[in-house]
Amino acid sequence: MSVERVSGARSAPWRVRWRQGGRNRSKVVGRKADAVAFDAEIVRRRRLGTLAELDGGTQLVSDFAKEWWRTYAEPELAVSTRRRYAEVFDLHLLPRVGGYTLREVTPGVVNDLRADLKLAGVGAPTARKALFILQSIMSLAEVRGLVGRNPVKAVKKPRQKSREVHPLAPVKVEAVRAALDLGDATLVSLLAYAGVRPSEALHLRWRGVRERTLLVYSTKTHKSRTVRLLPPLATDLDEWRMASGRPSDESLLFPRADEEPWKDHDYRNWRKRTFQPACEGVGISAIPYDLRHSFVSLLIYEGLSIVEVARQAGHSPTVCLSTYAHCFEEFDPAARIPAEDAIRAARTRSVPQAEVVPTPEGAISAP
Repeated sequence: MSVERVSGARSAPWRVRWRQGGRNRSKVVGRKADAVAFDAEIVRRRRLGTLAELDGGTQLVSDFAKEWWRTYAEPELAVSTRRRYAEVFDLHLLPRVGGYTLREVTPGVVNDLRADLKLAGVGAPTARKALFILQSIMSLAEVRGLVGRNPVKAVKKPRQKSREVHPLAPVKVEAVRAALDLGDATLVSLLAYAGVRPSEALHLRWRGVRERTLLVYSTKTHKSRTVRLLPPLATDLDEWRMASGRPSDESLLFPRADEEPWKDHDYRNWRKRTFQPACEGVGISAIPYDLRHSFVSLLIYEGLSIVEVARQAGHSPTVCLSTYAHCFEEFDPAARIPAEDAIRAARTRSVPQAEVVPTPEGAISAP
C-alpha cells in the first residue's frame, strides 16, 4: 500500500511511499486527504513520464550553472566565447537570479530580469546574450528533467541590430600586406582571400592546404568545411612554406616558437602591435576580422549564390543574407568580377587609398 499511517506520530500521521530512480522514496504529510492526493499525483506523473520533476529543480541557478559550464560550455565553446559568457554571467545573471532555485525561474521572473537589465542601462546585445546564457542553462535543466519546460523561451529577447560590415577591397588588402613581413603578409592574405576566421587560420595545418581547396576546421562551430583556394593565395602559401623550411603536413601554418598554436594573447598582441600599425601606416582603419568580409564580398561580386557564399564562409544562408544584404544589393550581375582577377589587378597597382566597400569598379581600382 502506497499510503499508510505513521504509528506514534501526532503532527504528521500519514506517509506516502513510491519507487523512483531505482530507489524507495517517501514523504510524510499531515492529513490523509493530502496523502491520497499526493499519491494520485505520483501515479499521474509516472503515467506522463514526468515523475522526476516532482522533487527536481531545487538546485540554485548559481550551483547548476557550474554543471552547465562543465558539461556544455567547456567542451562546446571557444575560449574567447567562454570568457565573454563568464563575464556576462558573473556581472548580470549571478546577482539577479543566482539565488533562485531552478523551479523558481518562471517566465515572469525572466521577464523581470529583462526589464531590470534595461533599467540598469545594460545594452541590448549584452542583455540578449545574458538571456541566451540563462536559456542554455535552463535547457540543460529541462533535459535533466529538473524543470518541466524552459521558461526563458517564452520571453521575447531584445532585438539584435545587424552591424553593417565594411569589407576591404583587394587594393587596400595589398597595401596592408606591403607594409608587413612575409609571414604576417601571408596571414593577412589567408584571412582576406580565404575568409577564414582568425582562430581557424591559426589552427590550420599544412595538410589542410590542398590543390584547389583549403580544409578548414572551425573552433567556433566544431565542424569542417572546404574553401576554394584562389591561385594568388596558393602562391602566397607556397612562398611562405618554402621560407619556413618546408614544414611537414602536420605542422601549423603559423605556429608559436614552441610549435604550438597561438594563444588568445598572442593573437591580441599581433593585432595590436603588427596589424593595426600596418593599417594606420597606409591610412586604413580595420580589424583582422574585416578581412573575412573581404573574401565574402569577392564571392558576391563573382555572382555566386547566397547558399554557396554561406557554405564557404561557414555560416547559414540566413545569417549570410542578413550580414551581407547591402553587398548583395549593390552587386550588378552584368559586372561580375572573378576573385582571382580582382586580386591580381590589385597587386599590379600601388594605390594608397581605395573604397572600403567594393563596387563593381572599386573592387579592383582606386577612386
